[in-house]
Amino acid sequence: MTTLISDEIRKSRQKLVLDHFHDEVRQEWDDVLATFPHPRYELIPTMTVHDGDAAVRGYYRHSRRAFPDQDHEIIALRHSDDAVIVEFWLLGTHLGPLGAIPPTGNRFRVRMTAYFVFDDDGNGGENLVCERIYFDSLTLLKQLIGGLNLRNPRNWPLALRCLRGLLKEAGGTPDPALVNTPKATLS
Repeated sequence: MTTLISDEIRKSRQKLVLDHFHDEVRQEWDDVLATFPHPRYELIPTMTVHDGDAAVRGYYRHSRRAFPDQDHEIIALRHSDDAVIVEFWLLGTHLGPLGAIPPTGNRFRVRMTAYFVFDDDGNGGENLVCERIYFDSLTLLKQLIGGLNLRNPRNWPLALRCLRGLLKEAGGTPDPALVNTPKATLS
């Protein structure tokens, strides 16, 4: 059975999500984390989960080391009974290591979708349960690495380090929470 959320809940969720985006750009991590009772990010392209305050702070630290000027351009925002779905452009410059991939100095602009999943706290309020992010990692990698001029032999060592980094990053084990999912009950 589908229930429709009230305008009050819709407005409250939208404000929380927009504040979340704004605080991420400002790198105000305490404010971002305050949007969750228990912080949780699920990155579907890499099949990784960052669960809890320390893990999410680590995710922020690593992603902003790689892309210190990371920003968002919101394309659309939609509501469902249990989520706010945001389509946006993520953009920045690759100035630090991205896992095992060394910085290339290249800019990127990748279209993404984030599901901000909510549940009822039992007291008439709403809790942000997690942010689940979808994007095409090949598009991101193509912009980061594909921009290297391989005609210039001085770029070959960096290209080789990037290739080694890609191979290392691709060998990870998916988080079981993202693999062992229940079947949807459709009626």
